[in-house]
Amino acid sequence: MKVYDGSQAEGATEPEPEQRKVGIAEYEVATDGAVLTTSGLGSCVGVALHDPHSGVGGLVHVMMPSADEVDGGDPAKFADTGTELIVEEVTAAGADPDQLVAKLAGGSDMLDFSESGGGIGERNAAVVRETLAALDVPITAEDIGGDHGRSLRLESRTGDLVVKSAKQGVERL
Repeated sequence: MKVYDGSQAEGATEPEPEQRKVGIAEYEVATDGAVLTTSGLGSCVGVALHDPHSGVGGLVHVMMPSADEVDGGDPAKFADTGTELIVEEVTAAGADPDQLVAKLAGGSDMLDFSESGGGIGERNAAVVRETLAALDVPITAEDIGGDHGRSLRLESRTGDLVVKSAKQGVERL
């Protein structure tokens, strides 16, 4: 256990889990209790997956709604293919697809230039929800929308998703 001066309390034996950064249009899977972090979520959506039985967790940072709207590109960049990809990857790492749960954050309307209604953030969140529903992965918590940015911390050992924002403070999903 850490104390405020940064030293370790006597009797503390468990080291801090490794932290791994997930960039925009990237994903990461943890089987070792690592903490997965991402920042800069405005209209982007962070999709966090966790299997509470195996302890496998994963996080993807998607930025656009659909791969069909753009030629080429990394699958992790898009809400549809990125969500499918993270489900595939956590399953390949040992998660039971029947035990997976999802938590979502992001999808803000920071800058809405759309004329057809529904900004990028809203559309990203809708596509993630549709894709998870098609894959039978339930969403157990979310912090979606608004007009503020977010940073995320997925504690893969517990499945807790810590959402930080300047406007809303810290929320644990």
